[in-house]
Parts: sequence; structure tokens; C-alpha cells
Amino acid sequence: MTSKRNLRRLSAAGLLAVPIIMSGCGPFAGKQSEAIDPPPAQVEKQMLENVNSSAAQGEIGMQTTVYLADARGMLAPVTLGIPKAEAGSELKESLEVLVSGGRYTGYIPQGFQGVLPAETVINNVTVDAENKMAVVEFNKAFTEYKPSDERKILEALTWTLTGHEGVEQMQVWVEGTRLTEMPVNKTPLDRPLSRSMGINLQKADDAVYSASSPVTVYFSSVTPSGIQYYVPVTRLVPSGQDAVTAALNELIRGPQYGDGLAEVIPDNTKVKAIEKGEDGSVIVSLEDGMFVEGDAVPVELLQAVVLTVSENANDAKVKIHMNDLAEVIGEDSRNYSEPVSAPEFINEISI
Repeated sequence: MTSKRNLRRLSAAGLLAVPIIMSGCGPFAGKQSEAIDPPPAQVEKQMLENVNSSAAQGEIGMQTTVYLADARGMLAPVTLGIPKAEAGSELKESLEVLVSGGRYTGYIPQGFQGVLPAETVINNVTVDAENKMAVVEFNKAFTEYKPSDERKILEALTWTLTGHEGVEQMQVWVEGTRLTEMPVNKTPLDRPLSRSMGINLQKADDAVYSASSPVTVYFSSVTPSGIQYYVPVTRLVPSGQDAVTAALNELIRGPQYGDGLAEVIPDNTKVKAIEKGEDGSVIVSLEDGMFVEGDAVPVELLQAVVLTVSENANDAKVKIHMNDLAEVIGEDSRNYSEPVSAPEFINEISI
């Protein structure tokens, strides 16, 4: 699947996700000269999971990016391959991944889970092309969730659907009736939802909703198996600011204490200038005494800047300048002084 906002895996840490091949376990293993003790229950369980995962990967069809809850309950985009159902559309199948305990659970990486209630059925997904709106109809089980999960469900649905080409907003129906509010906490649904609602929303104590605007930034986290991935966080900033500048300042400000996320850029970095290139790209000039000519800049830093700028600048390409260096070369040997698009897939994590 090609989607406008889906992004490829951004860290070499993904290389850690190498399947473990255990000798003597396959059908063609050589004879053992003596009996061996059976593996402990937990090890045996993991071995079976590895076998099932390998089988599942052999059946992978389309690639899709969905928003799943991580171990700390924060939503993160995860790109995975799932078999295409004969009668299903890409939109419908991507939402099937979000169902807790659903048929695609075996394709979800360790440390993540779907946020839709168990037994939820996606009856239908249609797209109003003129309004770029996805209309989703669920069964009654969709309404059976904890109050604390209500916003998370809406965010996961909205960000998953709007990752597809031609979809910018979504509307929810249950058993043939359009919802005007969510059934538990009564979140208003009188108008379609878009990414402007934010994701993993963080509101400062002194922020005033009526005088604030949302910006979304990308911090870093790590799966239980040690694979790095990116987490989008929406923060409210005072209205009237340039969105890209405000977002980069929040990125430099770093994660909130206790949310389990890692900073991706030193807090003494300065945003020197934001300019529009003749080719339509956004040129970001940064100052950070940590890097000098010839240094390879961490990919995690550069990709987080690209993701953050692109998210707040209508998917524009990004050029990064730093300390007036002639070129900004990442540890991946890529020149980030040239226009860089937000990658096609993000957080492609092996199961």
C-alpha cells in the first residue's frame, strides 16, 4: 500500500530484530546422541511464538501503517504486513488490526496492542471522495470500552485512516446510525474528525484551549526487545506562532518527565531560521555546538526533525542546515542538506 503519510523504519536499531534460529528444532535436524531436557515453559512458549511469527511472515500481503498502543499506553504508528482478505478493502483491513484480540493479533509486534474493544466488527468503510472523508460503520461491540480509552480510540481511528491517500477526515457510525457523540464519555462527533485533533495530547497547566494551537512532534522510544521507534506527541502552544518553528522548539524542549519517551535532539540546540525554498521545501537552520565539519549526525535526530517539520508543513520536503556546515551528513550517509521527504513507512518492527 502506498500512503501519503506512512513512513519507513527510521533507525538501524531495527537490525536487532533478527529471528533466532535454534539448531536441532527443525524437522531435518540431526539425531541427538542423548536425550535433552525439555525447555522451560516460558522458553517453549517463545519458541512457538517464533515459529508462528515466521509462518505469519510467509503469508504477508499488503503493508499498512496503523496506530497501536505501546507498553506505556501511548499511540505509535506501526508498519506491518498483513494478508489481504478476499472481500476486504485496504482501509477496512487496516482497521481490523486495531481490534483487541482480533484476527491480526499475531501480526502485531511485541509491546503493542490494538485499542478497539474485543469483538468489534468493522461492518463497512466507504470514502466520500469529494470531502475526502472515510465513513466507518461498526457493530454494537464498538461501544463497550473503558472511559479512559475513548479519546485513544478516536485518535487511533483518525490517524490510521488519514494515513491513506485521499482521506483527510473520518466519521463514525454504529449499526446504521451516525454517532453525534461517543457513547461513554460523550466526546462530540457533530463534525468529522481530522488530524487536527492531535494524538497523545499533552496540555501544559497554563495552556488555554481558546488561545492555543496544536503542533505535533516526534520523540523516540524502545520496544521490550530493544528496537527503537518514533512516537508522535501533540502539544498546545500559544496561537499566532509559526507552526514549524513552534514544533521544533517543542522537539528541543524534549519529552515530559515520566512519559517514557527519549529526547532526540540536545536541549541547547537553537532554531536559527525557517525558510521556504524555491522548490517548495522547508529549510531548517539549526545551531548546535556539538557538531563540527566532518561529524556524522545521528539519524534519530535528523529523522525526528524531518518527521516533525513534514507533519506541521503539509508533508513538505525538508532541508536541514546546521552550524553553517556545507553539508549535513547523517550516520546513514545521507545528505540532509538536500530535500528529504518524510519516509514512506515508519516503525516497521519485526514480530
